[in-house]
Amino acid sequence: MFLPTLPKLNSQVPPDISREEVSDIATRWIQNFQDSCQSNPRRVVDLLLPDHPEYTPFWRDILALTWTFRTFANGETISKFLCDQASVLRQICDCKLLAEHVELQRPWPDVAWIQGVFTFSTDFALCMAVVRLVPLPDGSWKAHTVFTNMQDLKQHPEMTGIYRDSQPSHGYWARQRAKELSFDDAPPEVIVVGAGHSGLSAAARLKFLGINALVVEKNEKIGDNWRNRYDSLCLHDSVWMDHLPYLSFPTTWPVFTPTSKLAGWLESYALNLDLNVWTSSTVISARPSGFNVANGWNVVIQCAGGTIREFKNVDHLVLATGLGGGHWNYPKITGMDIFSGTIMHSMQYRNALEHKSKRVFIIGSATSAHDIAADHCAQGIDVTIFQRSPIYVMTSAAKNAMTSGVYCENGPPLEVADCLNASFPNLFMAGELGQRTTATLAALDKDTLDGLDRAGFQRNLGINNTGLILLAWKRAGGYYIDSGASRLIADGRIKIKNGTQISRITETGIAFEDGTETAADVIIFATGLGDARDTVREICGDVIASRCTPIWGLDEEGELNGCWKEFGVPRLWYISGGLGQCRFHSKHVALQIKAMQAGIHGPCYTN
Repeated sequence: MFLPTLPKLNSQVPPDISREEVSDIATRWIQNFQDSCQSNPRRVVDLLLPDHPEYTPFWRDILALTWTFRTFANGETISKFLCDQASVLRQICDCKLLAEHVELQRPWPDVAWIQGVFTFSTDFALCMAVVRLVPLPDGSWKAHTVFTNMQDLKQHPEMTGIYRDSQPSHGYWARQRAKELSFDDAPPEVIVVGAGHSGLSAAARLKFLGINALVVEKNEKIGDNWRNRYDSLCLHDSVWMDHLPYLSFPTTWPVFTPTSKLAGWLESYALNLDLNVWTSSTVISARPSGFNVANGWNVVIQCAGGTIREFKNVDHLVLATGLGGGHWNYPKITGMDIFSGTIMHSMQYRNALEHKSKRVFIIGSATSAHDIAADHCAQGIDVTIFQRSPIYVMTSAAKNAMTSGVYCENGPPLEVADCLNASFPNLFMAGELGQRTTATLAALDKDTLDGLDRAGFQRNLGINNTGLILLAWKRAGGYYIDSGASRLIADGRIKIKNGTQISRITETGIAFEDGTETAADVIIFATGLGDARDTVREICGDVIASRCTPIWGLDEEGELNGCWKEFGVPRLWYISGGLGQCRFHSKHVALQIKAMQAGIHGPCYTN
């Protein structure tokens, strides 16, 4: 997909256009949008940029108008959506521009749009929208992208602010918490499997919508899923993107969070929000009650100490077991059984001190491989990264530049930032917008990338030259956001092996298809994670797993498969992603579950 550039539009922006005029243009468009929705929703298409061989309008909706995640990528599909969902669009009212969040943006000299954020209501929901308007030769401004998002349920507000608990508790709080945590009186409405950031975000959202949820965590302590990773691991997204629901990091928090620090934060998060978490506990099985998912789930849990608890007719099951469901992608290579040294997966790695005076060979070249190699290099250990294929590299500075103005110091409120971040459809990002952005960031990273090139490191510009975004959504890998290892590669302190494939593992190292060999004492597989549906199969059985859609990767509309919505089986949910993604989409999961529990969830408008 191409950008609607000013030359293609045969248009221009008045050089002296004022902020007041920009606001007036957005206000008029929003009023016309509301009027058209209420009178004849089919006419809304007249407010959009007409189809063109090189560009089309986009409309992305999350729950607000479809009760699911949809992207419509041209005038024809948008018109069909407007017709099919006319009864919902006629409900749109109370449209109001957020005056502090409207601006004329010029991302490149030949591209201009007015970006406006506005709120609106439907019969059941309070919503937020983002529109980007481009100029046409006749002086009108038409929408190139529209994003509509459900923010809240009208009759079921989150129990925060003025809706928080206002009653004093004179000595009863501890007893009440113990009673809630025991679930002796009634089963939970929702069981969440996994108490990492995704599971805790979902549990928090559910709690403050009045849904009684239990989180089951196999580790001894909340946060152990991060605490037990390698010691040098640090988040690559910034603090401004990574806040959790209701409880933001303090202003003293570092920009990039060490994961051992994050582990402690997650533990305190669950405590301070009174979340119901059972640690050292495992969901042994979850099966449809009476062989019918409509009756809920029968869930068997092995608790700390070995006791068994069984809950019948649990309404919803939320799996929050991470990318790959906690399963590792561990390739089998001929000769692994005869290797005289140590073989491990990156998920088993803790620190380089145990490999002093040894030669370390890392298979894989994305984030974990770089982090682990840099850790060894810091200890003066001989370390080599083996590249099976090129990857995309960008610096942390470029990543922050990419989110500048959205997730940054003194940026917009998170609810606005999250909508802005979600408002560019992935299908649009897959074209010229993603390519131009990637080229701009590569220019910022020129010194780092030139150093990698000189060292023989094989890199690319991502899928279709679109950089990070599609790699993250399609593969959840294949990239590295540089936090120091690239300089070590450029300086030759981390060695690189590429241009061939592994033939076999020998007793003393690795043999390659080109006839070369590399000696090694330690081999670390930094080869990613497995298929999350294997976790579904373990917990829910083969029949349920066979009905599930893929988890992760993009569908034909550019929406993420499997996550944040039912994924092939009613009342079964999967939540995964980074902290920022889980903060935003945990609310979508909770809103859907609350609407179902309250009997107000509408039919999903599926393709």
